[in-house]
Amino acid sequence: MGRSRNTTLIILAFFAIYVIWGSTYLLNKVAVLELPPFMLASLRFTTAGILIFLLAKLMGIDLRISRKQLQNTILAGFLFLSFGNGVVVWALRYVDTGFAALEISAQPLIILLMMWILEGKKIKPMSMIGVIFGIIGIYLLVSQKQIITKENSILGMVMIFACMLSWAYGSIFVAKADLPKNYFVNTGYQMFTGGIILALMSFGFREEWTSPLSWSFNVKLVMVLLVIFGSILAFTSFNYLLKVVSPEKVATSTYVNPVVAMLLGWYFLKEEVTTQSIVAAIVLLTGVYFINTKKTLAIFERFKK
Repeated sequence: MGRSRNTTLIILAFFAIYVIWGSTYLLNKVAVLELPPFMLASLRFTTAGILIFLLAKLMGIDLRISRKQLQNTILAGFLFLSFGNGVVVWALRYVDTGFAALEISAQPLIILLMMWILEGKKIKPMSMIGVIFGIIGIYLLVSQKQIITKENSILGMVMIFACMLSWAYGSIFVAKADLPKNYFVNTGYQMFTGGIILALMSFGFREEWTSPLSWSFNVKLVMVLLVIFGSILAFTSFNYLLKVVSPEKVATSTYVNPVVAMLLGWYFLKEEVTTQSIVAAIVLLTGVYFINTKKTLAIFERFKK
């Protein structure tokens, strides 16, 4: 019964990081066209962190953690949220939602290469094919004239790649680090500390903060969705999965995220989906498939052991 319950949790957690995170590109794009990016991300994550702490208190969950765990959650919060997410939000001012999601779809490739460089993990032949497909896909994606000729688009691409490096290292770090055992508490500390760092980044870049009362209805709605679903639900699911399955498996969310993001960007924001972008998506996701060639049931492999 316990194993069945945990399997269900894993499936629901994957749904959260697959579909809900795919929609956050659209939500962030809508909000960042009106609000400064680091202020937006700071309010999102700080609010989510505080709400998690309040919920934990109501549920009787102990929020006390060790000094080492606090240090680790601060580092994880910076890698995933302050830099890894905050800079992506900033970059969305200059690139389309579908493009950003497609570029980030190469995340499993980055994690694989980083595990090889940092941990000496051998790259299997099938995974090497995936790496080659990934490189070709990225080239097809970023070489489109109608994309690279847009103002600051190349800067946006480069900064998103830097965010991918941050997320990749964070995924490897979190898989082994001493973190709070409760996934809810772990998420809360990462959200809150990551949000505080984003506030400092916002002040450092001299962003102008505005009252939520002055925001448009759409931005208020987007912020609620980002806090509850994109932050609390999806990020708690993400932290949970990093402990029960391998980082490469968690990164398979990039199969679905770009498809969701492209469809939503096309439908709601009338973003152009070029033939070359579709080809690049197919090539990139084929590469991700080769990196993770085992059947879907392999997702539960570590749990079953």
